[in-house]
Amino acid sequence: MLSSDTITRIRYKYLPDHLIGEVLAKRWIDNAVPFLALAVLVAVCGAVVPNFFSASGLGDLGRQVAEFGLVVLGLSIVLMSGGIDLSVASIFTLAVLASLIGTNVENLSVPVTFVMVIALGVACGAINGYLIGYLRLRAFLTTLVTLIIFRSIYDILFLRMSTAIVAGFSDSELLFYIGDGTILYVPVSLWLTAAIAIGWHIVLSRMRPGWRLTAVGGARRSAYNAGISVRRTVFFAYVWSGALCALAGFLFAARIGSTGADTGVGLEVSALTAAVLGGNSLGGGRGSVAKAAMGALFVLILGNSLTNFGVSGPVNSTILGCVLITAVFVDMRWLRNRQKWLSKIYVSPAYLSLPAPPKATDPNSPFALNDRLRSVDIIGLGAIDGPEDVILDRDDNLYCGTRHGDIVRFFGPDHQRHEIFAHIGGHPLGMAFDREGNLLVCIGGMGLYKVTPTQEVIKLTDETNRSYLSVVDDSRLRLADDLDVAPDGRIYFSEATVRYEQEEWATDALECRGNGRIICYDPRTGVTQTEIHRLVFPNGICMANDGCSFFFAESWIATISRYWFDGPKKGTIERVLANLPGYPDNINRASDGNYWVALLGMRTPALDLALTMPGFRRRMARRVAPDLWLYPNINTGCIVKFDENGEILDVLWDLGGVNHPMITSMREHKGHLYLGGVSNNRIGRYRLPDADPAWRAQDSYWGEPT
Repeated sequence: MLSSDTITRIRYKYLPDHLIGEVLAKRWIDNAVPFLALAVLVAVCGAVVPNFFSASGLGDLGRQVAEFGLVVLGLSIVLMSGGIDLSVASIFTLAVLASLIGTNVENLSVPVTFVMVIALGVACGAINGYLIGYLRLRAFLTTLVTLIIFRSIYDILFLRMSTAIVAGFSDSELLFYIGDGTILYVPVSLWLTAAIAIGWHIVLSRMRPGWRLTAVGGARRSAYNAGISVRRTVFFAYVWSGALCALAGFLFAARIGSTGADTGVGLEVSALTAAVLGGNSLGGGRGSVAKAAMGALFVLILGNSLTNFGVSGPVNSTILGCVLITAVFVDMRWLRNRQKWLSKIYVSPAYLSLPAPPKATDPNSPFALNDRLRSVDIIGLGAIDGPEDVILDRDDNLYCGTRHGDIVRFFGPDHQRHEIFAHIGGHPLGMAFDREGNLLVCIGGMGLYKVTPTQEVIKLTDETNRSYLSVVDDSRLRLADDLDVAPDGRIYFSEATVRYEQEEWATDALECRGNGRIICYDPRTGVTQTEIHRLVFPNGICMANDGCSFFFAESWIATISRYWFDGPKKGTIERVLANLPGYPDNINRASDGNYWVALLGMRTPALDLALTMPGFRRRMARRVAPDLWLYPNINTGCIVKFDENGEILDVLWDLGGVNHPMITSMREHKGHLYLGGVSNNRIGRYRLPDADPAWRAQDSYWGEPT
C-alpha cells in the first residue's frame, strides 16, 4: 500500500497545477468567456433556427457583420483610450444619408461619394475628439449631446431629401458589387472589414500608436508623465471611430439602397453591448480587435435569431439591455478581482524531499564552524548597495553592481577611489570578462549585456528560443543571474526562473519547482539557445579547467552539478556536490585549480520539512501575507572550496554576521578573496594565507597578456 508521502510525491509530480495559473495569466484568457458564449450561441441557434447555416443566411450575416463590426471596432478603439462614444449610431446614419444623396440624388461617382462620406465621419469624430481630447469635456455627456445633434441633422435632411432618394437610383456596377458582390463566396464588404480588422490588430498589438492608446486608457496621468501626447491620442481615437462608422454607413447604403426614419435607432446600445460583451473594458486600457469581433457576432446572431422567432423590437431591445448589464457586471468583477484570484492560483508549490543537511556544529564535519571572515577588510562601506557579484580586471580595479542600476569601479590597488563605470538601468548580477576585456553582465529583468573598456553599454540578448510546450512565454529573459565564458567565446548564463521577476525570488523559493534554465549565447552568430531546462533556481556558473564543461548551482535543492558542452561526454550532467548545508550561489575558480562557491544562507529544519508539504505551502501562499512566508534563510552565509570530485577542501564563516551577514559571490585575486552580497552595502577582502599572490582569474581564462 502506498504511503501518504509517496501519494503526495506522485500527485505533485504528475498533476501540473501550475499550468492553471499560467493559463489564467495569459492576456488571451479574457477572450475565453466570450468565445465560449459565442460557440454555445452558434450551436443553439444552428440547431433551432431554420436555414441558419445556409449559404444565403451566412451571406446576409456576413454583410451585417461587416457593417456592424466596423461600428463596434470604432467604439472599441474609443473605449481602449478610456472614453466612450454614444454618437456612433448618429454618425452611421448621417453616413448612410450622405451616401444615398451622393449616388441617388447628385449622381456622383462611387469613389467621390466614398471620399465625401469618410470625410463626413472624420469631421464628426474630430468634433468629438476636440471637445473631449483638447477641451477635456466629459466623454459621456459630450457624445450624448453630439448624438442628439447629429441625429437631428439627419432627421432634418431626411425629411427634405427622402422623396429624391427614393425616386433616384444608382446604376453603378461598382456600388452593386460593394453591396452584394462576393469573392470566393464571401461578401466583398466582409473582406474589406476583415482587412481593416487585421490592420488594427497589428496597430494595437505591434505598433507604438496602439501601445500609446492602451497606455492612455489604462493610466492617463502615467502616460502623460511618460511623454505620451494624451490629448492627441484621445483626439485621433474619436477620429478613427467616426471614420469607421462612416465606412459602415457607406456599406449599409450600398447594400440596402435606401434609408428610413428608424435607421440606426438603438445602434449605439447594440454596439456598446457588443464591445463590452466581447471583453473590451469600460474602464479603458484593455481590449482588442478579436474581442470586438466576437461581441459583434454574438449580438447580431442573438438579435437575428430573436427576430426569426417573431420577438418584437421592444422585447429584443430589452434582452440586449439585460445582456449589456450582465456584461458590464462581469467586466467590473473580473477587472477588480482578477489579480486577487490569480494570486491564489498561480503559486503552485512542488514536492521536494531533501536529506538531512550535514551538521556544521560537528567539529569533524567538513563544514565545521569557524569565524575566519570576521576580520575581513571592508571596501566601499555605504557607497554601494547590493553588490551581488564582484570581479577584478588585470589592473587590480574592482567592479560591482548596485541596486540603482550602476556598475561601480573601485580603482586599484587600494580601492579607495571609485566611479560609476556604467549606468545600465537594471540591477547588475553575475559578471565575467571575455577575451577582449569586455565586461559581460547579467541584468535582472533585462538580459545579457556587454560593457566595453571604453564604457559603452551594448545589449547582447534579452530573449531565447521559446519552448514548444510552455504556456508561459519563456522566450523573454526574466532573471538572468550569472554567467561564464567558454574558450571559444560562447557565453553560458543561468536564468533562475521563467515564472517570476527578480523581486519575486522568494515566491520561486516557495514553489521549489524546476522553473530555471541555462542558456547559451554565441557572439559569433548572435544566436541564443536554451541549453538545459527545468532546473531549480540555477545560479552560479563557472567554467571547469578542462575547457569543455562547467559547474552550475541549483540553490533551492542545495546542489552543484557539472555539465559537458563539448568533448566525449557532451550533453551529460553529473552531480558533484549534493546535500550542502546551505543554498549555493556564485561559483568561481581558485588559484590552486579548485573552485570557490558562496552559500547565501543556511538551510533550516522548518523549511526542509515544509518542502515535503506542498499543500501546506499552497495554503500559506493564499492565506498569509508574503512577508510572513517561510523563506530560505539568507542571514548567515559562508564560502566553500571544493575540487572537481566534490571533496570539501576549506570553509570560511562569519558567524556573527558582523561584516558579511550573507554572501552571494567571491573572487580570488592576487592572494585575496573579494566578497559580495546582494543584501550588503560593502565588499569584503579576505587574505588567503596560502594562495598564489600573483594569480589573476583573467590569466587563468585567457592567458598572460601579450
